[in-house]
Amino acid sequence: MNSIHPACDSTVTKGDPSASVPHPKLVLITTILASSLAFVDGSVVNVALPTIAQNLHADAGSLQWVINTYLLPLSALLLLGGAMGDHFGRRRLLIVGTSIFALASLGCALAPSLALLLACRVLQGLGAAMLMPNSLAILGQSFSGTSRGRAIGIWAATGAAMGAAGPVIGGWLIDLGSWRAIFLLNLPLACGAIALAIGFVPRDQHRGGPPLDTLGAMLATIGLAALTWALTVGSGGRGWTPTALAGAAIAVGFLLAFLQIERLRGDRAMMPLGLFGSAPFVGLTLFTLLLYGALGELFVLIPYLLIKEAGYSGTAAGAALLPLPLILAVSSPFAGALAARIGARLPLTIGPLVVAAGFLLALRIQAEADYWSGVLPMILVIGAGMSAAVAPLTTAVLSSVDPKHTGSASGFNSAVARTGGLVATALLGSVLAAEGPHLLMTFRTAMLVGAAACAAASVAAFALLDRGARKQQPHS
Repeated sequence: MNSIHPACDSTVTKGDPSASVPHPKLVLITTILASSLAFVDGSVVNVALPTIAQNLHADAGSLQWVINTYLLPLSALLLLGGAMGDHFGRRRLLIVGTSIFALASLGCALAPSLALLLACRVLQGLGAAMLMPNSLAILGQSFSGTSRGRAIGIWAATGAAMGAAGPVIGGWLIDLGSWRAIFLLNLPLACGAIALAIGFVPRDQHRGGPPLDTLGAMLATIGLAALTWALTVGSGGRGWTPTALAGAAIAVGFLLAFLQIERLRGDRAMMPLGLFGSAPFVGLTLFTLLLYGALGELFVLIPYLLIKEAGYSGTAAGAALLPLPLILAVSSPFAGALAARIGARLPLTIGPLVVAAGFLLALRIQAEADYWSGVLPMILVIGAGMSAAVAPLTTAVLSSVDPKHTGSASGFNSAVARTGGLVATALLGSVLAAEGPHLLMTFRTAMLVGAAACAAASVAAFALLDRGARKQQPHS
């Protein structure tokens, strides 16, 4: 899923016209290897959920946390990770984040219990929050002009390819007998990225800057954790018990405190509230949360259903979603060019409606889940709809705020995409706990909810984006 998230960074959007490095191709390879860790890990674990449940005796709630303990720190700390790179040095943060991710991956592979697996997943999310924004930032400071655009395009295309290949390779390893091997995949990528970063990425010139918004980051993390826990408990078999409601109340309290801190910090905040003075930005935030939340449940439930109900192998289940990123890779450049001519509002209105139609096609999937007649048509329609939305979204976000806020806006939008997946996964307890015919019934209910979320995303784009916009000019 990470491979189709909007990804941007302040340095990329603003750029550095004077950028020049001795080994630009090796710098590009370094950032690709580092960011591929997050792209692969964001997709490969979904295929392993049934096997992890069996091997570590995990119930449905625990399976949700296998995904969300990774997404939680990544969602909450992504903006802080970029700010830390500005403050302490991007090369240093890339190396540190990649090292943390590698050690955590080794811990996941060796974890003898579910508790230790979840702890290592938290560390993976922390490492990803450091390496992701800083890999893009290093590209922004290492290339200039048309070379920067070409480098970012290669970075994004390779990330999409890695995200697509991850579930297939992971499923193959699971079929060979070990879910633990999927985490060992990260180690050669991480070692290569660290070695290249040490050898070829120029050393940082320390610039310092305003104090980091650590209090805001802590409040956001605790608030999102409490919200995720409350939704996980509330969506489970016991429903909204007083304990779950208390967790939701605690989450609201911490998130309100986070907003108050951000208001006091003004433009120095991790999430400047001035961004929300723009109606188009509010619309795009709602759009991203709803659309990527729907995709989050899709990427979890399709492999899970195919393995548990239809008896697919891990390799086959991992390959089931492969056409989606392939469609995006081929068609997104054309969609981006079209949006540049006609504006982003129409593609962002129509795209989610097509995705919603794809979710409705999922209602045709039967217990045997024939791929060619049942699953593939849904994937093709969803891919077509996402193609209309992914490329115009980044341009629309950058065009929706003042130039001084483009970095914060794009980074926040990327964090919101991951938060959508976080919230969606937390709501899947009843589906992951189901067995037999009840699993298919709850799956269909989830697909209806996904279709409704996509339709709501379309409404947000139509109602709040600028009707008079003729042409969105990308910031490069």
